Amino acid sequence: MFIKLKVHPGERRDKLLKKAADAYEIWTKAPPERGLANLSAIRQLSLALGVDAKRIMLIKGATSPAKIVKII
Repeated sequence: MFIKLKVHPGERRDKLLKKAADAYEIWTKAPPERGLANLSAIRQLSLALGVDAKRIMLIKGATSPAKIVKII
């Protein structure tokens, strides 16, 4: 299952908004440095979906706000 993410790093609070069945928009307090925003976004998504964060793999967009992740 592939999911599209739009991540906004460095925000005041953490927030997750479901845009479609396979698309989410995530605001995170984590800075866009050393992959911290990516880890925070994956953690928020895992909590929303009720899956382990280790089962979510970043496929595309490691340095871009638009990302694609795969749940394995």
